[in-house]
Amino acid sequence: MDREEALEELKDKNLPLEKVKEIFSLFKNDHEIVGQVAMNLSLRTSVYDREKGKSPIMEELLVELSQTEDMGSRWAVAKNPHTPVEVLQRLSDDEVNLVRALVATNPSTPPKVLQKLFSDEKIVRDGLSGNPSTPAKYLAALADDSDKMVRMRVAENPSTPTEVLKRLLQDLDENVAKAAKSNLEKREENEA
Repeated sequence: MDREEALEELKDKNLPLEKVKEIFSLFKNDHEIVGQVAMNLSLRTSVYDREKGKSPIMEELLVELSQTEDMGSRWAVAKNPHTPVEVLQRLSDDEVNLVRALVATNPSTPPKVLQKLFSDEKIVRDGLSGNPSTPAKYLAALADDSDKMVRMRVAENPSTPTEVLKRLLQDLDENVAKAAKSNLEKREENEA
């Protein structure tokens, strides 16, 4: 298989994972192909259905991609819901803030790692605001953030405590207040 053929095949998100793994093994030192492998894995997953695409081969590829020099590949691994916890823990110390920020958004990231990321720079902390795994005390603190988009993600977050949502109903930004109201209404419907 030549390089161009490999790149073309990787565009197919239904390409069997065994074939993706084979291409990755053949072209491990080709940054463009490594990036396409990462993209192929991203296209197979869903933030709405965390089990979609999960397999031992997927996890094996994510582990290998997490160790590449390619920032885009580490970025794709950091946000993938199938990334093993140990890899997320390691990537939470990545030198690139965007990689750490995507670890902060990943619902599979354990609360202990999320807690550590709360002390990181703003872009990383912002990633925590929409993550349903973020501990309640950090969501409460983020609800007071000066950035309205952070407050919006907190207002939309299904894990935000009810008392925090009630506080966000009074937010000066009407979209944040609407998001908090919508989140509270959904909870009331689910409880009924």
